[in-house]
This record gives sequence, C-alpha cells and structure tokens, in this order.
Amino acid sequence: MVILFVVGGVTFAIAANAVDEIRELADIQVLPSPIPHQKLAKVRHTLWRQGRRYFVVDGGAHFQMPATQPTRLMVMRHSPAAVIVDGIERMQEIQSIQALPEAFSGEELRWYRGLALIKGRVIPVVHAEAFLTKAEATFLHASMRADEITETMAVTA
Repeated sequence: MVILFVVGGVTFAIAANAVDEIRELADIQVLPSPIPHQKLAKVRHTLWRQGRRYFVVDGGAHFQMPATQPTRLMVMRHSPAAVIVDGIERMQEIQSIQALPEAFSGEELRWYRGLALIKGRVIPVVHAEAFLTKAEATFLHASMRADEITETMAVTA
C-alpha cells in the first residue's frame, strides 16, 4: 500500500507504513536561525509532536522544483522528518516496483526506490529515508542545541 502525494504538479508514491500521520500545516514553527548548510536549506521549520521534534522538509526544495503551494504535512514514522507537500491524492495498492532506468543518476538514486505503474501512469516511489538522512538529522539536532544554548546564555547575561 502506498500514499500518492503531489509536489510541484508531480505525483509521487511513498510506502503507507513509512508515514505516521498526514496533517494540516498548523503548528509548524520557523527555525530560529537559518541552517548554515546549503544542502539543508530544504529545512526551514520544525514541528513538536508528542514530545518529539520533527524537522520539516520542503518537498519542492527536496525535489529541486519551483516554489509550490503546500497544503499538507506528512510526518514520517521512523525518522525525525516531516515533509510539506502540495496535496495527497489517495492510498493505492501496487503490485510491484520496477527498478530505476539507467538514465537516473545522482541524487535521484537516493530519492527513489523505483517506479510503479498506476492506472497507466508511471509514478516514482520515494525512499522515506531520503528526505532526511541520519547524518543530516544529527547535524540539525546539534545545530538546534547550539542555538538553544546561545539563546539561554543571552537571556541569563
């Protein structure tokens, strides 16, 4: 079972069991300061949910697409990532995932598990872990802790 979601007019699929919740964009908070790492410019917000911090990845920035009008947030199940998407189409059963053609190269190889044929359309199936790697999450957590320490020191000074 996959969830079909849209970013920049393109439909993608992600394993339904990789997504913990789909919600509105309410309650996301802007990061106190920009992350000083170009590759992580896709993260500009956080979400606190059930005592846990999630880093909100802009789906358009992740897939290197022009700015979009996001309406939904997919909170990942086994990752500190949540992903802003333009919309959710539906859930869909798929029979198989085809390997990526050799024309795919670079970051796309990390982004996609393969391709699925759904009602005559070829849909890229996304790796949930590709939105935010463990190394990126560690860097973001450390950066947030450094900001919190700096903020605390400024208040007590």
